[in-house]
Amino acid sequence: MSTTSAVPARDVIRAIAFVGDLAMGQPTDHSWRTAWLARQLAQATGGNEAHCAQAAIVASLRWSGCTANAHEFARAFGDDVALRESLLSTQDPEGGLKIGVQNRPAAFFSLSRIHCEVAGDIAALLSLDEDVQYALRHLFENYDGSGAPGGLSHDEVPRFVYLTAMASDLEILHRLYGLERACALVRLRADRQYPADLVDTAVANARAWFTELATRRTTEDIDVLRGDALEQGVPLEVLADVIDLKLPWMTGHSRLAAALARDAAEQLGLEPSVQHLLYRAALIHGMGRTAIPNMIWETPSALSESAWERVRLAPYWTSRAGRLLPSLRKEAELASLAYERSDGSGYYRGLTADDVPLEGRILAAAVARAALGRPRPWRSAYPANQVRELLFEEARQGRLDGPAVRALLSQTPRRSSHPATPAVTKLYVLTDREKEVLRCISLGASNKAVALKLSISTSTVRTHVESVFRKLQCTTRAAAILKAVQLGLLDPVELQ
Repeated sequence: MSTTSAVPARDVIRAIAFVGDLAMGQPTDHSWRTAWLARQLAQATGGNEAHCAQAAIVASLRWSGCTANAHEFARAFGDDVALRESLLSTQDPEGGLKIGVQNRPAAFFSLSRIHCEVAGDIAALLSLDEDVQYALRHLFENYDGSGAPGGLSHDEVPRFVYLTAMASDLEILHRLYGLERACALVRLRADRQYPADLVDTAVANARAWFTELATRRTTEDIDVLRGDALEQGVPLEVLADVIDLKLPWMTGHSRLAAALARDAAEQLGLEPSVQHLLYRAALIHGMGRTAIPNMIWETPSALSESAWERVRLAPYWTSRAGRLLPSLRKEAELASLAYERSDGSGYYRGLTADDVPLEGRILAAAVARAALGRPRPWRSAYPANQVRELLFEEARQGRLDGPAVRALLSQTPRRSSHPATPAVTKLYVLTDREKEVLRCISLGASNKAVALKLSISTSTVRTHVESVFRKLQCTTRAAAILKAVQLGLLDPVELQ
């Protein structure tokens, strides 16, 4: 059975904005407020309705690539969430990411390249205007040419980039330091990050804008993103794949959990509408995961109590997303039950079986099964027979629902409902060895680890990776993985 997962593009954009805010250590209305300000700024500088609408979209998706470079960010600097929050709050005239990594310019360009390539690809997956895609591929360009990834300057930089950067800086600096200091700081960045005339317009209108913005709420004013094009359906798998990019060893995890949950519901004789709800809820169950630093998720030993407290909040943030997403409220509430356990030992609510509906108990078992068959930084993947034993033991101990576990284990997981089409396979011809290498790197393996696993040299792995990039028309691992999963070239079932 295939499951339709399409939701309005507007809701996918809002969800990605929410995920981005969490990953950047920002309040969950930061991107919404930034989009509202970018729209006002576009209008004040003579933009027509189409231009204003595009400015709001670019601002909403500004942080859409932050899950893609979270692994590299954490590896280079530690706590990716806390450092990003710190960088965005800087009062330095250079501002933002650049000043934070000024002693490591190669890291600045590498992180920017990953972020921008994936952000542009996400816009393409959402069928957004080419001008929007181009702006998202150049998000960190500066007026003076010191930005990334292309070193563009002046009129070479898309106008939407300036509008978004100006709006984002104003929103953050005003929230942290007040109106007068915020205006003084953006003036210091004039003709460095953005043109002086744009700063003049923003400063002249800032008081009135923030006065009006104070009367608005994200749950009430949902028309920041306007236009008929945003009503078109977008597969929810796009959001799932963006979420899973945060941790390289999570590739396809949400898709696999969704397929398992759907199949278990079908096995238990539940209505198609319930199967559909479970599938969609499983796709988004990891939204709150982005609020937790990678350094916690990738700890190779037992977590401290303080780290566990942060992990326990992940499903809380998933539940909070529901208030912003009209078409996904039921799914978000169900998704927030993914880590509850029937004996009350789960999180974040600590509910027991009597308080969790059958759908929630199925979801919890499906997410557990999907995780056990995959490697983690603290353990290897469990073989299929051991996965069965562990799940049955969890059911015997009263932590997982027995009927749900039996339904999950009664059949072999089916391949994705979105396999690569013949046209895709013909267009993106990968050799068997390239497919093996792609599967390995999609789960976070380094070139050296891939070489050891496949008994080939590191230089040969590098050659295969470069060939995959060329064929998929990508320049980074994150972009290649996102594209391969979207095209069906990587199937979640095969990654077990």
